[in-house]
Amino acid sequence: MLWLWWRNTPVVLPEHGDRLIHAGRITGLLAGYVIALVMVQMARVPALERRVGSDRVSRWHATSGRYALSLTFAHVVLTVYGYALQGRIGVVPQTVSLVTEYAEMGKAAVGTALLLLVGLVSAGAARRRMRYEVWYYLHLLTYLAVFLAFWHQLATGAEFIADPVARAAWYALYGTVAALLLWYRLLTPIRLNLVHRMRVEEVVPEAPGVVSVYIRGRRLHRLGAEAGQFFRWRFLTKGLRWTANPYSLSAPPRPDLLRITVKAVGGHSSALVGLRPGTRVWAEGPYGSMTAARRSRGKVLLIAGGAGITPLRALFETLPGAGRDLTLLYRARTAEDLALREELEAIADERGAQLLYAVNGPDGKRPAIRATMLRRILPDIARHDVYVCGPQGLAEESYAALREAGVPDGRIHHESFAF
Repeated sequence: MLWLWWRNTPVVLPEHGDRLIHAGRITGLLAGYVIALVMVQMARVPALERRVGSDRVSRWHATSGRYALSLTFAHVVLTVYGYALQGRIGVVPQTVSLVTEYAEMGKAAVGTALLLLVGLVSAGAARRRMRYEVWYYLHLLTYLAVFLAFWHQLATGAEFIADPVARAAWYALYGTVAALLLWYRLLTPIRLNLVHRMRVEEVVPEAPGVVSVYIRGRRLHRLGAEAGQFFRWRFLTKGLRWTANPYSLSAPPRPDLLRITVKAVGGHSSALVGLRPGTRVWAEGPYGSMTAARRSRGKVLLIAGGAGITPLRALFETLPGAGRDLTLLYRARTAEDLALREELEAIADERGAQLLYAVNGPDGKRPAIRATMLRRILPDIARHDVYVCGPQGLAEESYAALREAGVPDGRIHHESFAF
């Protein structure tokens, strides 16, 4: 992008308006490139989802989105103001002139407005006040925004108008992104669900506000799912069919059966208790990198909180290890909130693993996870790999304690499914 801009930019720009226009060009080129990266990070490419991790890709996506919006805003402001100075007219008349008289600029204006809307609803303060379903469907406007804004780059961009090679490279970049989106966001899920034909088998209460949903299907072993991974699930019944939420596998996958365990924390998760056997299921995945492949040491500590027990319960059963080399620390408000407790104790007994609970005291005081506590239960904690899954507060507290206890950053494995 820098080379394309430099090649078409005079060395000397005497007028202030010219300098602003050329600054608008480089910010526009960079915005176009970063937007392509944003779209790739939305494509759920397995190489990213499984090797990098969904939460890290989501953070990349959020960071790239902020850069894209900032560059787009700078591109618009610099370009409009630069032309207004050059033409010696006001900013408003110049804006109207650009939008109405230049090729594809009307579409670009609508696309830019949609991008800014998506950026607004994705900001932390707005997102926390919004239902996941609303946020999700508003976020899909990104595709329309990019499509509308794409064409003005080729129609008005000085770097592309007279350079067929640059134009072909730009088409190739966005064509590749579009192909990845079409394949992994649309065609792959369609094929998965036509082949495996999943349905709800049974819904079983596990703890207050917690249920397990058993899902039966054909040749599920071909999904390649592993303990610790998750799918995005859409249940084709009233009130749920238009929403896909991420839930982890809470037991090792079987050739004909998958299980998720869900805590009621929102409208979608609360409604799962009413699922009826036979309900069709639409799934996408498997996703996530918090699997046995992340392990680099013989000893492993699993730290779970709340609904975070689900992927760690599956790992607790399947991670290779001998006896006391495997430890699970499970934090909950009360003993009654310890979901899957009987299963966890049976696994610990069978494997000779260590299972520890951290529940609130009679006065409601929450036990803190500190480096001193970790060293007390595992004197060689610095030699462990650690998997953490739970609320954000637990993840942050555990990470700080683990680092203080001497666990290297590269051996602390965590995924968050917060949107």
